[in-house]
Amino acid sequence: MEDLKTEEILAKAVEALSAAEKAQATAELSAFTTNNLWILIAAAMVFMMHLGFSALEAGFVRKKNVVNILFKNSMIIAIGLLTYWFVGFNLMYPGSNAGGYFAFGGFLLNPPEGGMTAAYADYTYWADFIFQAMFAATGATIVSGAVAGRIKLNSFLIFATLFVAFIYPITGFWKWGAGWLDARGFYDFAGSTIVHSVGGWAALAGIILLGPRSGKYTSKGIKPIPGHSLPLATLGVFLLWFGWYGFNGGSVLSADPELVSLVFTTTSLAAAAGAVGAFVTSYLMSKTHDLSMVLNGILGGLVGITASADAVSVNSAVIIGLIAGVLIPLSVTFFDRIKLDDPVGATSVHLVCGIWGTLAVAIFGNFDEGIGEFSDQLIGIIACGAFAFTLSFLLFYMLKRTIGIRVSAAEEEKGLDIEEHNISAYS
Repeated sequence: MEDLKTEEILAKAVEALSAAEKAQATAELSAFTTNNLWILIAAAMVFMMHLGFSALEAGFVRKKNVVNILFKNSMIIAIGLLTYWFVGFNLMYPGSNAGGYFAFGGFLLNPPEGGMTAAYADYTYWADFIFQAMFAATGATIVSGAVAGRIKLNSFLIFATLFVAFIYPITGFWKWGAGWLDARGFYDFAGSTIVHSVGGWAALAGIILLGPRSGKYTSKGIKPIPGHSLPLATLGVFLLWFGWYGFNGGSVLSADPELVSLVFTTTSLAAAAGAVGAFVTSYLMSKTHDLSMVLNGILGGLVGITASADAVSVNSAVIIGLIAGVLIPLSVTFFDRIKLDDPVGATSVHLVCGIWGTLAVAIFGNFDEGIGEFSDQLIGIIACGAFAFTLSFLLFYMLKRTIGIRVSAAEEEKGLDIEEHNISAYS
């Protein structure tokens, strides 16, 4: 009788244990599904940023170049996805040579057994790839706006292909692929340096070799060449702000409710402060209410907070965004004075504010000692900048010496829409 009671007790214990295990498995599956779904939603939001960039750049260029800028932005996402599939993803995440400078995991995608990433068990290999692929093309989009209005289409597309295939993934490996910058303690949450300033350095190289648009800098001074549609540019900025919630929020790499909500809040406050900083500074400088400066101030605040959105207080986020906004009109004026023509302000937004945001990690970041220190942040900025600028300059220079990078003066005057595409954006 006693033995029977013992068997019954054991049977009930096994049954209870089984129920507990089932509950745990159900909870784990639910968390996995939620995390994976959030990564995919965030990837779709980053994809929407390409629409934002298209609208912003189209609004900031002249009417005669709208089709050209839209064509480039349409091709960038296509080129970006294919080159990242072919070579970029395995350069950025090779799965070996941790702490090193270079590694390569082979051509084409190679998912592990079960389709799970080795480092992140909370989402699939495919979710990891598509989220990172959406980031990859962003850097080339930054370059697109800076060289607008005078670059040959085919030359730009060749550059964009090589940039996304090699330059961006290698610098990305240094931090996000567990390379040498990551081993040093360099911190860049969502890419103030890895995405934005790397794209900004490439843009600067292109601007230097291309030269300014015809008539921009004259013996009588700087001639403003306004864009054709500020409503379109404004729409683009708000699409970018929306997409940035996926850009930064998705970089949490899970659906952690506390951290994702913090990132949304710091991102929003930095963007708002960037608008105010640019508004006040531009008014003090020119005594006008310049919408283009406010729009770029919003973007500057977003770029500035991207390195530390998960690791600073909301109060610090306001300061970071405010300073980024102040930097926008100062930087735009500086580049104009040294005759570096950037029609959309990409170098000011992405390069200057990307550098500021990366340094801000060391000033405001809530880290233990050894992570995000000023010296490591500065080394990361210099290393990524030197690599991206040098290789981009060499690429543009080789293109300039072979097939050329600049359209003729007559083609520039007539407009790239007619010369490159034989169509106008507006009838």
